[in-house]
Amino acid sequence: GKQLLNLPGVAAAEIGGGLVREVQVIADQNKLASLEMDILDIESALESANTDIAAGRLIMPSREISGRTSGRFQTVDEIRELPIALENNEQQSSITLSEVARIIDGSEEEKLRIRFDDQPGIKLTMQKQPQANTVAVVENINNQLQKLKNENLLPDDIQINQVSNQAKYVERSLSNAAQAALSGAILAMIVVYLFLGNIRRTLVISSVIPIAILVTFILMAISGLTLNIMTLGGLALGIGMLVDNTIVMLENIYRHQKDGESNIEAARHAAREVSSAIFASTSTNLAAVLPFLLIGGLIGLLFKELIFTISAAILASLCIALTLTPTLAARIKVSKTGKMRNAINRLFSCIPRGYSAGLGKILKFGWILIPLFVAGLYFSWMNIQSLKQTFLPSMDEGVVDVRLTSDKGNNLDTMDNLTRKVEQIISKQPGVVSQYTTVGGFIFGRSTFESSNRSMIKVQLAPGTNSQEWIAKTRKAISKAGLPGLRAFLRAQGIRGIRMNQGDDDVSLRIKGPDLDTLTQLGDQVVKQLETVKGINNVQHSNEEVTREVSIRVDRQRAASFGLSVEDVGRAVRIAVNGSDTSDFIADDRAVNILLRLDRNVMSSPADIAEIILFSQSSPREAIRLSDVASISIEVAPGKIMRDRQQRIVEVTASLDGSIAQKQALLDSLEAALKIELPQGYTVYEAGGLETLKEGEDLSKWLLGLAIFMVFVVMAVQYESLRNPLIILLSIPFCLIGVSLGLDYTGLPVSMPVWLGLIMLAGIVVNNAIVLVEYIEIARDEGMKKINAIVHAVAVRFRPIMMTTLTTVFGMLPLAMAWGDGSEMLQPLAVTLISGLLFAMFVSLLLVPVFYHLLGLK
Repeated sequence: GKQLLNLPGVAAAEIGGGLVREVQVIADQNKLASLEMDILDIESALESANTDIAAGRLIMPSREISGRTSGRFQTVDEIRELPIALENNEQQSSITLSEVARIIDGSEEEKLRIRFDDQPGIKLTMQKQPQANTVAVVENINNQLQKLKNENLLPDDIQINQVSNQAKYVERSLSNAAQAALSGAILAMIVVYLFLGNIRRTLVISSVIPIAILVTFILMAISGLTLNIMTLGGLALGIGMLVDNTIVMLENIYRHQKDGESNIEAARHAAREVSSAIFASTSTNLAAVLPFLLIGGLIGLLFKELIFTISAAILASLCIALTLTPTLAARIKVSKTGKMRNAINRLFSCIPRGYSAGLGKILKFGWILIPLFVAGLYFSWMNIQSLKQTFLPSMDEGVVDVRLTSDKGNNLDTMDNLTRKVEQIISKQPGVVSQYTTVGGFIFGRSTFESSNRSMIKVQLAPGTNSQEWIAKTRKAISKAGLPGLRAFLRAQGIRGIRMNQGDDDVSLRIKGPDLDTLTQLGDQVVKQLETVKGINNVQHSNEEVTREVSIRVDRQRAASFGLSVEDVGRAVRIAVNGSDTSDFIADDRAVNILLRLDRNVMSSPADIAEIILFSQSSPREAIRLSDVASISIEVAPGKIMRDRQQRIVEVTASLDGSIAQKQALLDSLEAALKIELPQGYTVYEAGGLETLKEGEDLSKWLLGLAIFMVFVVMAVQYESLRNPLIILLSIPFCLIGVSLGLDYTGLPVSMPVWLGLIMLAGIVVNNAIVLVEYIEIARDEGMKKINAIVHAVAVRFRPIMMTTLTTVFGMLPLAMAWGDGSEMLQPLAVTLISGLLFAMFVSLLLVPVFYHLLGLK
């Protein structure tokens, strides 16, 4: 631990399990009694003998020095030879400690057993500093361990296995995000080339991607952001969007060149035509998402970096489209094309010509389309409301936690035997890579929880293994084994550090009331109700575990007659039964505890406790038994008592099995719990998960409304009117139809990434409409009638609209396919954007012209 603790970025190192040196002083109660002594006298002797006392300052004529009286033990032999004064003994004045106690230089009582794939071991937990890079810290640790191995500082038979390594998941997630970004860029460029058929023009468009990413990295470094799944995911999502402005600019320059203008003139005229539209579309993109940077809480923590990355990249692409793209495009001449390219161009030309030809007729009866689209919008919204809803997508890290609980009071050996049987069952299941087991409690981070009737098995599954399916099969296998008194709770490890509620599991219901026994009975009833709810498992309540405990009630008056206090009696019982760390000493730069206790063999039942010998504090000292001053009984008590806001509660918890969404599970569970009849003064309530979901949904709706308003404000300032912004704004809601279809097709639940996607769509879907309306206005300024201007603008903008939409869609496609670790968080966002953009493309080409025809000036 010390070798690793000094590494850069390491904050703490904690060892769990294993054997720790301890000096045990096992007193002989009968020998002590024969000398008119008890264990409290031995405790006092050890504490008073093993101490250093400051002597103060010695002032001399020319200087002063400090002094200290040193009396701490240096060796175990000094403990053995510790003299203990005898009172009222005429034969001898003192004895040594070894005459009334056995001194054993051994180890602490084993309370935790740790093993990895059936091999015993210890666990070393390393915690990084808050700002340290996870991957770099883990790499330093691995290098140091290898160095210790090479220098033979670690024995050859010692194996080091990584139970939990966040760096591996981080590296895989980052690699997958980077591959998604690269794949998206390649797919987007293929789409561009299919449309343009010119490698030089394709390279001009593709040049924006590395330059924008470089600028984004610089801005990230200035802002203190690091490369993580969200920042890289933001780049992967924005890859296709980066080229949109460049496509609009280059396509317009190319059109002017085909009309016979020189390269310089074409670049100048084209840039003048579309610069305002490009600036407006980019402004709406930013306006829609910038409010996200101002919110706090969990949502802001999760998505701020993603929003910042996308915004920075889009802003960089705007600057490139307005400066570099015209400069490069002006140097590319219109070249002749081959037969294959001509055929493709004719195909691409036929589609907009055919559509434009029919658009004139559609516009005459366009009002019929509006109620149809509005009806589709209504049913889509209702469909989204009916879909599964959860706060965040479930992320499968391929790790399953198996928590085992047996009857309260079982000792470590009994629990170990039961755990080994479960390990054998797990090892027979397919897809198991390794098992890390903690018997007698569990270790979470740097915290250790000891309980002799509990154990935890962390199962690492092979890549590609579905955790929920594995859990279902393994749970059946464990249940089939019929292990007596054993309960197994299996749960897939999710996102670390994110909790939706105050409870201990996915579903947490609480019953509040004054009486503990009544709460326990109500807890049993709620558990039975929840066991009928589909989609959840591992149902239990906090008062299920009861423990039998020895209750010792001291008669204060009787104890006081012997000069004993309740504290004296309690200390004597603790030392006799469990032992007490009375002191310690330093050996090899480590503190070694000194434990005082009685022999286990003479303290094995309540009757033995009653025979603990104490001596009165009066003179002459009188020997008494514990039963003389206290009553001893066996009582049943709950394993733990929980409180919420100073009131007693029982908590009923359950895990999701992945078949239903979290919100539905919470609602169904609460509905089932409310079916029981509650006595007066008792209440059932949910521990905050529904509230978190509602807060997230309400905040998302508020942000969506704010995004639409911000987009409208930006366009109103840009156009200096309300008519055209209103026409463009009306296209936003209808992208919801596409989102509804996309979520239905993929089966994804509505989660926070979906809401983020809707907010982003508010700023993105207007891009095509802005450019289209801008061209209609230009055509009308040139003297065209309204219908002719609309048809002409659609014919001219059909190809760029298709290109910008498809490049964005194909750029996000790898993320929507959810390949690899870490993609679960971004997949719903990508699916939302893709489905919304595809439908918005048809809205831009069909509904926006209709809106302009109905609302535009004659």
